[in-house]
Amino acid sequence: MNEAVKVQEYVYKETQGCSLHLKVYSPEGEQGALRPVVVFFFGGGWVRGTIDHFQPQSEFIAEQGMIAITPDYRVFSRHRTTPFECVEDARDAISWVSRHAEELGTDRERIAVGGGSAGGHLALCTVLLPPEVGQGPDVSGVPKAMVLFNPVCDTTDKGFRYESLGSRMLELSPLHHIREGLPPALLFHGTADRTVPFRCASDFRARMLACGNECELIAYEGRGHGFFNPGRSEGEADHEDTKRNAVKFLKRIFG
Repeated sequence: MNEAVKVQEYVYKETQGCSLHLKVYSPEGEQGALRPVVVFFFGGGWVRGTIDHFQPQSEFIAEQGMIAITPDYRVFSRHRTTPFECVEDARDAISWVSRHAEELGTDRERIAVGGGSAGGHLALCTVLLPPEVGQGPDVSGVPKAMVLFNPVCDTTDKGFRYESLGSRMLELSPLHHIREGLPPALLFHGTADRTVPFRCASDFRARMLACGNECELIAYEGRGHGFFNPGRSEGEADHEDTKRNAVKFLKRIFG
């Protein structure tokens, strides 16, 4: 455990007879001024995953003087849910973080969302989806930045389609809800990703820019899906590079 980082756990939601927790990573010591915060959603295809997926990134962010939060959410392997319930939980998590900002030592006006793969999809959905799509509170105006690791930007046949969505695939497709006035986004994506094709990230960036939004895409040549995780065959360089670039982006946006 990193002694420079304090970790606290809270229940943000009770549903289907289970408690959904989130972990808060903050700098150890005096609280001082309210800090920027980024909420990371784990990946796993809406089927599996763990709340500790983004622990290394969260600890690093806390070391840099910010706060990171990693919520759990319902997944198919444990709760027999669909991506719609995942989106609902993600919205509820962001709402909880916003409502408890002062208690957590965070600045309500400097909340970012992030995640990897399906978790990146959930982060995007909290910002891009109109309130009438799915359940949960409308939190689209809460996040002020997005940090995304090979995210699922497109849930149609041209992207990463989740079969059970069927005819509703467009509803949860962030690419198809891009509009002007969105917060800045930073994407990390491997060019050899066979799970979530690189072109999805490229298309997302192009559409964001066309709508006048800020969007940076950092391509990792020859890297596959999940390249940003520690312990991959490519070594730690990509993991460390994505962490540094994420912090650089957040500090530029939030000051």
